[in-house]
Amino acid sequence: MNCPFCGHREDKVIDSRESKEGEIIRRRRECLGCTRRFTTYERIDEIPYMVIKKDGRREKFDRQKVMNGLLRACEKRPIGMSKLAEIIDVVESRLAETPDRELSTTEIGEMLMDRLVALDKIAYVRFASVYRDFQDVEAFLKELKEMMRHKRS
Repeated sequence: MNCPFCGHREDKVIDSRESKEGEIIRRRRECLGCTRRFTTYERIDEIPYMVIKKDGRREKFDRQKVMNGLLRACEKRPIGMSKLAEIIDVVESRLAETPDRELSTTEIGEMLMDRLVALDKIAYVRFASVYRDFQDVEAFLKELKEMMRHKRS
């Protein structure tokens, strides 16, 4: 740590305090060169979770954006917020486990649909219709038939 006053590279820590939230550590230091005191702050530098979009762009994972999509799919369905939060927690856990801390929107969408189909079939179909971007009734019916086929197995 360089002294902001004289540039000396050695100092001693006089006092350390953690913030109330525990996210920042405040340290009072004394320069061993000029004996003046100064304050430094330390915080964890987190690597953000990233989502790889279909066109190759990368953007930060936005939990609220995923929640909004699930809420639209589950509108007027008997699904509690805690269940939706659990689904998103699974996605975040998977993101944290990947070495690059990134997943494609395809992987995320499939994970969400796997959970939704077990939770509520109507919510699943709603989500799939937007996620898979059905262009016509035939594509929609094909998805329904596939879902019914898996239900029988």
